[in-house]
Amino acid sequence: MTPSAPGAAAQPLSQAVLEQAANWYAVLRDGKADPHERADWQAWLREDEAHRAAWRYVEGISSNFESLRGQPEARLAADTLNTAARRLARRRLMAGAAVVFTGGLLGAMAWREESLPASVMALGAGHHTATGEQREITLADGTRLWLNTGSAINVHFDEHHRVVELLQGEVFIDTASDATRPFLVTTRHGRMQALGTRFNVRRDATQTRLSVYEGAVSVQAAASGATRIVPAGQQTGFAAGRIDATTAADQAREAWTRGALVADNISLSEVVEELRRYHPGHLGVADEVAQIKVYGSFPIEDTDRVLHMLAAALPIRIEQPMPWWTRIEAGR
Repeated sequence: MTPSAPGAAAQPLSQAVLEQAANWYAVLRDGKADPHERADWQAWLREDEAHRAAWRYVEGISSNFESLRGQPEARLAADTLNTAARRLARRRLMAGAAVVFTGGLLGAMAWREESLPASVMALGAGHHTATGEQREITLADGTRLWLNTGSAINVHFDEHHRVVELLQGEVFIDTASDATRPFLVTTRHGRMQALGTRFNVRRDATQTRLSVYEGAVSVQAAASGATRIVPAGQQTGFAAGRIDATTAADQAREAWTRGALVADNISLSEVVEELRRYHPGHLGVADEVAQIKVYGSFPIEDTDRVLHMLAAALPIRIEQPMPWWTRIEAGR
């Protein structure tokens, strides 16, 4: 899988076009390009929207501007939006609204999901991780959870419910027992209720994926209201209007909590797709080697080390023409 062009209907950008954009950036970045080179670059941009999208992607990756997460005004704005949503939730509860998926606290959270981008909400989240960072957290009830790279959650506990709101990324949860308060995890796609369990939840733009390792989890889709109980050893994906059939749980979705990326007969392109979540900058793979099968366990906290391990075991080489641009090519 290659990076996508910006926009709601974005299409994946080809590795060849991305490399062309990176080469143009390398030519132009020092400001010494002659008029003919700049004219050729402008002509390349005009040829295709994919060229312009790739150029925007390269510019974004190479940007030296500080992340929005670190800017006080962005943090303040996100905190204000989150505070407003929490106040709305309390008003609904005080008005006597039932705390079900379509009302009360969960209804307020759903309203916020529809109204605000996940990236904005993540800025003001109660707990979050940066790219390549993982955190272990113990909640007030003794529940343990692990946040994976680039993830964000809010935690809402009251006398009736325990709710973890996954705003983006991935979380692994080992729930503590509480006979009076159900443990819920919500995303924009639906709600999960733990039935005494250990489970993993990963959210992306189109769906939420649930893998269960102990106990069981009840899933309810946000729009259709469809429900399914997922037992230990099974996983499913769901969106607002559907819940997929269950399949065997992927053990890799538990291994990351131990700092490992487990590859068991998966393609190099799949390994790279997972590494991108932890790797700062661009990471690409040539089509010629993308389908090579990979086996092994790799230390996810050090993506450079993983790349060197792959290069030592496979017929590939690692190229890094710029510090923030890494690509995997066929070996010599």
